[in-house]
Amino acid sequence: MKRRSFLRTGAGLATLPVVLDGLNVSAYARSPLLEALDAAPCQDRVLVLIQMAGGNDGLNTVIPLDQYGLYKNARTNIAIEEAKALKLTDAAGLHPQMGLMQQMYTNGTMRVVQAVGYPVPNYSHFRSTDIWMSASDAEQVIATGWMGRYLEQAYPGFPDGYPNATMPDPLAIQIGTVISPALEGTTANMGMAFTDPTTYFNITNQNTPVSVGRRAGTELRYIRDVGQQIEKFANPVKAAAAKAKNKSGKYPAVRTNPLADQLKIVAQLIAGGLKTKIYIVTHTGFDTHSYQVTGGAGSPVPHGTLLEQMSVAIDAFQDDIKLLGVQDRVLGMTFSEFGRRIKSNASGGTDHGAAAPVFLFGTSVKKGVLGQNPTIPASPTSEDNVPMQYDFRSVYSTILRNWFCVDAATTEKLLFRDFGVLDVLTSSAPTSVIDDLATPSLALRLGPNPSHSHVTVAYEAPQGAVTMSLFDGTGQQIMAHTEMHSGGTATMGIDVTSIPSGQYYVRIGFGGGAVVRPLVVAR
Repeated sequence: MKRRSFLRTGAGLATLPVVLDGLNVSAYARSPLLEALDAAPCQDRVLVLIQMAGGNDGLNTVIPLDQYGLYKNARTNIAIEEAKALKLTDAAGLHPQMGLMQQMYTNGTMRVVQAVGYPVPNYSHFRSTDIWMSASDAEQVIATGWMGRYLEQAYPGFPDGYPNATMPDPLAIQIGTVISPALEGTTANMGMAFTDPTTYFNITNQNTPVSVGRRAGTELRYIRDVGQQIEKFANPVKAAAAKAKNKSGKYPAVRTNPLADQLKIVAQLIAGGLKTKIYIVTHTGFDTHSYQVTGGAGSPVPHGTLLEQMSVAIDAFQDDIKLLGVQDRVLGMTFSEFGRRIKSNASGGTDHGAAAPVFLFGTSVKKGVLGQNPTIPASPTSEDNVPMQYDFRSVYSTILRNWFCVDAATTEKLLFRDFGVLDVLTSSAPTSVIDDLATPSLALRLGPNPSHSHVTVAYEAPQGAVTMSLFDGTGQQIMAHTEMHSGGTATMGIDVTSIPSGQYYVRIGFGGGAVVRPLVVAR
C-alpha cells in the first residue's frame, strides 16, 4: 500500500477531534495561502465557505423574471409562481422562501454572481467536486487541492513544530467529519478526520490494532505522529469557544437547521479570538432529481425548504457576527459542484447540469447581481443547460487578491493561470478590477443571428487578453480563441458551417468580466 493511498482513506484524514455543541469540528494546518492572509492590511480577515452539496438548481434559486414565460414553459411542473418570486431587480428574483437573504440583498450585504461554472462541465458529483476543490481544468486530473499545494510548498515538514507561539491556532476549520479535498497535498492530506473517537484515541495513544501488518503499521505510525501534533490544536479551539457566546436570537430554537447549527459554531469561534482564516460548512440535499418542490423519494427535503434553511442560517450568522463585533472581518460564499438542467424532468425534479449562481455575503460585498440571467430556449430539450458566464476560479482569484491581499503572481500559481478579478467587493487591495459593463447590449453583438455559415462577433472590452468561446446547448465549450485586444471595439469571426443546427452561446471574456449571448445556427 502506498502512503498516499493509505492517507486518502478515512483513517488518513488528519483533523482536529473536537466536538462543539454536539458537532464535530475539524482543523487544518497552515498553508502558504494562509501565510499570505496574515500580511497587512488583511491579517484579520476570515472566509466562510458554504458548500451546497448535491448540485443546486440555479433557475429556481435566482428566477429569470425577464424571461418568465420561457422559464415557466421549460419547467411547468416545478416553476415558481411569478407573483411569489422575491424581486431583486427587474430581471431577477429569489425563491419565495429566501426572504431573509432578500433583506440582506436590500441592505447591501448580499451579492449574486450569475452562471458560475467551468468551460467543460462534468456531471458527476465526485468529479465535479474534485474540479472545484483542485481548481483544475475539467480535462485535468490533479490530485492536489488548491490550498494543499501551498501548504506543502511552504511547510514540507508539517506538522513538526506546530502549533507554536507564532501560529497557535488552526488556520482552517471544517464543521463536520469529512475533510475538504482542497487540503490534499502530493504525499498526504494535511489533516485528520475520525467519526469514531475510539479510533482516534488508539492512534494518538500509540495503541496498534493487533491485526495491523508491518507495512500498514508503518503508515499507522506516521498517522499517529500527525494525530498527536494535530491534537494540540484542540486547546485553542476549546478556549475560543469558551470565550464567546452567541448573541443572535435568530438561530432556530430547536435544532432543525443543520446549517444554522454549523454557522453558530463558526461565529462563536471567530468571536472567541481564533486566528483561523477559513471555515467550511456543508448544507446537503441538493441532488433534486425528483419531488423537488414537494419532497419525496429521492429528495426527502423540498428544494424550497433547503433554500429557506440556508437563508435563515446565513441571516442569523450575519446578525450574530454583527452583535459580536466581528462582521467587518468576515466574507461568506456559497457554492455547489454544479447546477441543474433548464428543463425539468417527468419526476418533478431536475437533472445534473452546468453553471449556477454563487452568493457572496458580508459587509464588504457590493450590492447587486453580477452578470446576466441565463438564456432560456423557446423549445428546450432535456439536454439544454446553463453555460458558464463566470469561471469559478475567477471567484477564487477575486477572494484571494481582493479579500486576502494575496499577490497576483502567487494567486496565478495557485490557480495555474490568471483568471482576473470580479467587481464584487467594496474593500479590496489595489487591483485592475474589470467591472461588468453597464451596457452589456453594447459589449457583444452577433450577426447574422440566426446564421448558417459565418458569424461576426462585435465586442467592446478593455485592453488586454480577450477570449471568445462558443458553447453548445448542453453548456459544453466547443471552441475558444484568445487574442490580445488594444481596447475599445473590435470584431472576431466564427465559422459555423460544420456545426449542427441548434442553439449555441457566444461568450466574450476579458479579465474578470464576461458577456454571453445566444446564437442560433439554422440551415
